[in-house]
Order: sequence, then C-alpha cells, then structure tokens
Amino acid sequence: MPRKRVTVTRESDSGRNQQFHDNYTGADMTRPQFVRQIESGNYSNYHVRKVNGVKTPVSNPDSTTNNNLD
Repeated sequence: MPRKRVTVTRESDSGRNQQFHDNYTGADMTRPQFVRQIESGNYSNYHVRKVNGVKTPVSNPDSTTNNNLD
C-alpha cells in the first residue's frame, strides 16, 4: 500500500490540525504554510476550506483513504 503523502504531526487542544509532514519530500509545514502550498497548486489532492473563519487544509473527497489527513 502506498504511504500517505501528508500526515498531521500536531493538533491543537481543540483538535485543529497545526503541523504537517510531507512524507514524499520530508518537508515539515505549519497550517498556514500548507495552506499556501495547496493554494499554489502544489498539492492537487487537497483543498482549503474555511472552518470557523480559519483557512484549513482538507483532503479532496474520493474513494481512497491514502490522502486523508490524520
């Protein structure tokens, strides 16, 4: 099974994903950095959604769980 492209490495006390790791490139990103990368088109399997007014990275809905953020 292929490994997940991005994993969450830190959550806030409320459960919001705060830190991310790109398992392909080895890059560590904060939530704002990951949002900018998604908006720049560098992560096609993810999109940005505003949750309680905060830009939040989410995986695109599809039939695979390989790109889910967890």
